[in-house]
Amino acid sequence: MATGGDGGGREAACGHDSYRSPLASRYASPEMCFVFSDRYKFRTWRQLWLWLAEAEQTLGLPITDEQIQEMKSNLDNIDFKMAAEEEKQLRHDVMAHVHTFAHCCPKAAGIIHLGATSCYVGDNTDLIILRNAFDLLLPKLARVISRLADFAKERADLPTLGFTHFQPAQLTTVGKRCCLWIQDLCMDLQNLKRVRDDLRFRGVKGTTGTQASFLQLFEGDDQKVEQLDKMVTEKAGFKRAFIITGQTYTRKIDIEVLSVLAGLGASVHKICTDIRLLASLKELEEPFEKQQIGSSAMPYKRNPMRSERCCSLARHLMTLVMDPLQTASVQWFERTLDDSANRRMCLAEAFLTADTILNTLQNISEGLVVYPRVIERRIRQELPFMATENIIMAMVKAGGNRQDCHEKIRVLSHQAAAVVKQEGGDNDLIERIQADAYFSPVHSQLDHLLDPSSFTGRASQQVRRFLEEEVHPLLRPYESVMKVKAELCL
Repeated sequence: MATGGDGGGREAACGHDSYRSPLASRYASPEMCFVFSDRYKFRTWRQLWLWLAEAEQTLGLPITDEQIQEMKSNLDNIDFKMAAEEEKQLRHDVMAHVHTFAHCCPKAAGIIHLGATSCYVGDNTDLIILRNAFDLLLPKLARVISRLADFAKERADLPTLGFTHFQPAQLTTVGKRCCLWIQDLCMDLQNLKRVRDDLRFRGVKGTTGTQASFLQLFEGDDQKVEQLDKMVTEKAGFKRAFIITGQTYTRKIDIEVLSVLAGLGASVHKICTDIRLLASLKELEEPFEKQQIGSSAMPYKRNPMRSERCCSLARHLMTLVMDPLQTASVQWFERTLDDSANRRMCLAEAFLTADTILNTLQNISEGLVVYPRVIERRIRQELPFMATENIIMAMVKAGGNRQDCHEKIRVLSHQAAAVVKQEGGDNDLIERIQADAYFSPVHSQLDHLLDPSSFTGRASQQVRRFLEEEVHPLLRPYESVMKVKAELCL
C-alpha cells in the first residue's frame, strides 16, 4: 500500500513455483482481495491525479478540457509491464506510474501530479482503501451477529452447565452463553464503524504538509489552496481532511485501524475456543459436511476445523497491531520511509485476515448443532451437588435441623463423589437421598428441587431483553444484507 520510492517494485512470480500469500490465494474473499490489488491501487492513483487536475482547472490553472478527457479515458488503461520496467530504472513507484500514465496521456503529461508529492496518491489511496475495506467488513460482522442472535433466541431457555475456570459452576442457558459472544462482537461492530467514520483524507498538502507548492501554483492565493484541498476531499467522498500533516498522514491512524481489527480477532478467538471446548464435550458442533474428512488416520473424527482456522488466523490478526505501533513511534519529523515496506504487508494482511475470519465464523454460526441430551446428561451429573443447599432449605422448612441435615448431605455427597471419581460411575446422590428415611419429608419435592430451569435465574429474560434493546437496533442499518450466505473458501 505504501509509496514513495522504497524500491519494492519486483512483480511476484505466478503459478506453483513461487510463494503466494495463503490469505489471497486460499482464504480471503475475492472482493477484499480486489480492494488490496495492484489494479485497484493504481487505478485509484490515476483517479486522484484526475481529481487534482479537475480541481486545479476549476480554480483557474491552465488545464484544458482535452487534457482532462484524455486522463478520464485512460484511468483503466494501465500497462503494468511498462510500470514495472520504469520502477526498475527509477527505483520510485510513484514516478514510474506518472510516466506510465503520461505515456498513454501525452497531451496531459505535463499536468499529471502537478504540485503533488508521492504521498498525495499513496496516502490518500491508502485511506480510500481502508474505508472501502471497512465497508466490506462491517456487513459481514453484522451478519455474524445476526446469525448468532437467531441462535441465542432459539436456545434462550435451554439450561446448560456453566463453567468457571473450566470447572462445573451454576447453570446458565445455551442462549445466554451465546449472548456473551454476541456482546463482544457488538462492541467490535461499534468500534469498526467508529474508526471507519473517523477516517480523514490526507488531502492536498504538498511535500512536508505545508501546501507550499500549491500556494506557488496559485500565486499566493491562500483561499484557492484551501478550496483545492476541500474540492479533492469531497471528490474522494470524505467529509473532512486533516488540517495538519507532515508528508504523510499520522501513522497513529494505522494504530487505530489495526487495534479495532485486533480486538475483533480477540473476540473471535474466544468464541471459537468456546466452540472447540464444547465440541470436545459433545454439547455443540460446528457444521460438518457429508464428505468432510476429520482425520486421515481416524475416520470417526469430527474435528472443529473451522473454529480452529478462526483461532489460528485470529492470533495472526492480533499480533499485527504491533507493526503500526512501532512504525508510528519511529516516524522522524515530517516522515521517514521505513514505514513503507511494513505497511505494504500489515494493513493488507489485517483486512484479508479479518475478512477470512468473518466469512468462516458466519459459516459456523449458520450451522451450529446443539445436542440437548448430552447437555442434559452433564447437568444430571453435576446438578445434585448444586441442589444440596435447596434440599437443606426444604428440610428446614419441613421442621428439620439445619446442621443435622448438612452433615447427612455432606456424608452422602462424599459417597456419591467417590462413585463418580473412583469408580467412574454416575452421580447417585439423589438416589441415596431418596433411600434415606431422614429425607422423607422432601422426597416428593425432589423433582421440583432438581428442575434445571429453576437454576438458570433470569438468563432467559436477559437474552430477550439484550437482543431486543441492544442487538437488533445495532443491526438495523445492515438489514438489506442480512440474507447473504457465507461463501467459505478452502
